[in-house]
Amino acid sequence: MAEFVTVVLAAGKGTRMKSKFSKVLHKAAGKPMIQHVLDAARAAGARRNIVVTGYEGQSVQEALAGAIAGQVEFVEQKEQLGTGHAVLQTKPLLQNETGTVMVLCGDTPLLTGALLRKLADEHEAAGAKATVLTAVMPDATGYGRIIRAADGSVEKIVEHKDATEAERAVREVNSGIYCFAIQSLFEALASVTNDNAQGEYYLPDVLEILKKRGEKIWAVTADHYEDTLGINSRLQLARAEKILRMRKAEELMAAGVTIMDPATTYIDADVRIGRDTVIYPMTWLEGTTVIGEDCEIGPSVRFQNVTCGDEVTGQFTYAHDCRIDTGVILGQFTHIRPDTHLAAGVKIGNFVEVKNSNIGEGSKLPHLSYIGDCDMGSGVNMGCGTITVNYDGKKKFRTRVGNDAFVGCNSNLVAPVTVEDGAYVAAGSTITNTVPAGTLAVARARQKNITDWHDKRK
Repeated sequence: MAEFVTVVLAAGKGTRMKSKFSKVLHKAAGKPMIQHVLDAARAAGARRNIVVTGYEGQSVQEALAGAIAGQVEFVEQKEQLGTGHAVLQTKPLLQNETGTVMVLCGDTPLLTGALLRKLADEHEAAGAKATVLTAVMPDATGYGRIIRAADGSVEKIVEHKDATEAERAVREVNSGIYCFAIQSLFEALASVTNDNAQGEYYLPDVLEILKKRGEKIWAVTADHYEDTLGINSRLQLARAEKILRMRKAEELMAAGVTIMDPATTYIDADVRIGRDTVIYPMTWLEGTTVIGEDCEIGPSVRFQNVTCGDEVTGQFTYAHDCRIDTGVILGQFTHIRPDTHLAAGVKIGNFVEVKNSNIGEGSKLPHLSYIGDCDMGSGVNMGCGTITVNYDGKKKFRTRVGNDAFVGCNSNLVAPVTVEDGAYVAAGSTITNTVPAGTLAVARARQKNITDWHDKRK
């Protein structure tokens, strides 16, 4: 298996994106485009990855440092003077390397590890100094055409505007992705000029220089042209997103997950789902979400960075940055907020919000409640409309509810406060002091009826 290092070009602004952000940081299937490229390179076996930054370069470094820390080196292209100039900036890092360098584009999120592995292996097998990844396009308008010699090697690459009618009929095009013999690449780059309308140094000129020196230039064709597509606009980004999500759905279904309607289900690239789980339509599973086996998720669920056990059911739910254990039931119109842990068998009913809380095994929050900053034991029943009053206007305070406690409807637990094991809170109470174990707390005004009272407004 051929070894190789990569250079990923990520310096451009991406004018057609109409964005203040670097183009390569726009997300597809939950990850920046450049992260998809680096993931493909890693899957293909790249032993070293160098990213060339430019526009918003610090943001690119920060984004990748958080996602794949320690796996990427960076070099800056201070002036964007073309792709050849960009690659030349890596010479101080690669001048002592031998073997193969693969030049990738940071805006090609549909690349796969298998395709890059194929490119590296065939480059080595051909004994070429340069190999270009090509694609056969249904409509090649605007692309540089690959003109091959009789032995299959690359005779030349002709830009669309310069091509003859016969050359324009060729549908095999340059993807902008290459393998080079490292030392041959930098020797040829020294001869690249900027004698063109844009005044830039173009990487494809290296192929012509090597060809004139009698070196072999090879080409490897992608099995699916979509894998090579670069993203230059929001429309193209949306199309790539659709392809990535369908790939993910097909991968999950092949592994035993039921997805009722892949066209209306949105699953990020890094999401994991166990077998025999059913995903209903209009469901979003994002980030690092992990779902166990035998779950029923949806319709209209959005999970972001959620860890779910087995046999979890949820519909019309928004949950993020939380943990949901086996057998939990999530009712309609619930919001499970960050740093919440729902233990096994918890039941969350309709119109319930839980934030930064630990809810013990088998406890029930049936409906119309806000539970924030709470440590709740097992077997607790919270009546309809119960609120933990956790904020005094300056600080947040915690509520503790012991095992097997019972809190009646429309109660307020004013934190910091404790309801001990097996205690009862009467409906309509506002609790400000500890409720001891096994006792009943009633904290409400006694009812008073006024006789012979008449509404003076009538």
